[in-house]
Amino acid sequence: MDDTISAVLLAAGLCMAMLICLEIGRRIGLRKFVRDRDDSTSGLGIVEGAVFGLYGLLVALTFSGAPARFDLRRQQIAEEANAIGTAYLRVDLLPSASQPAMRERFRIYVDSRLDVYRKVPDMDAVHAELARSAKVQNDIWAEAVAATQLPGAHPDAGKLLLPALNEMIDITTTRTMAARIHPPMIVFALLFFLALACSLIAGYRMAGGTQRSWLHITAFVAATVVSVYVILEIEYPRRGFIRLDDYDQVLVDVRRSMQ
Repeated sequence: MDDTISAVLLAAGLCMAMLICLEIGRRIGLRKFVRDRDDSTSGLGIVEGAVFGLYGLLVALTFSGAPARFDLRRQQIAEEANAIGTAYLRVDLLPSASQPAMRERFRIYVDSRLDVYRKVPDMDAVHAELARSAKVQNDIWAEAVAATQLPGAHPDAGKLLLPALNEMIDITTTRTMAARIHPPMIVFALLFFLALACSLIAGYRMAGGTQRSWLHITAFVAATVVSVYVILEIEYPRRGFIRLDDYDQVLVDVRRSMQ
């Protein structure tokens, strides 16, 4: 599982940096306007259009990918809940004497899986809980293999229970990898760099006015910062206001059914 990014802190930093770049661009423009009143902004339209167009395209592509990954993570929660529920039901195929211990292992396992995501963003605790889950997985598998060979087990216990356990184990790796799938950091760096470049250009353009247009400044900065903030919130949904906690309820329901 990847380290999470604080969307609030990065958005606040971007906001301050954009305001600074707007002011720097405006002052550069004012100096240029004093030296050359007749041709202070000629020929800049093409450059401005290219930079702003590139930034808009980058935001659109990044924004379109984030919800897709968010939906994938939600779907995987349901898949894990189904896999655990199926495996738990097939414990009935084991000998009666082996079932209580195995069911208790399942309860411990589901609690551990829930704790993995509840402990985000404390990544040290997350990694420790992942290790604990892996150990419980190994215990469940070893006990299941042994129990399916005992007298009193259903003839098809091994054929039905072990594949279900295998699926239950595999989905944990799938979810862990899905949590690490994000755009490369260079994409976020480019997103921030282009936002600052656009701020410089916008500030330069505002140099033609005698007063700062706070309405335009606020609208431009707010639209940019909110867009980046929402992208980061969706990409890292275990830390900010957009969360996956509500979807963990399906695992909670599975755990409650094991009482």
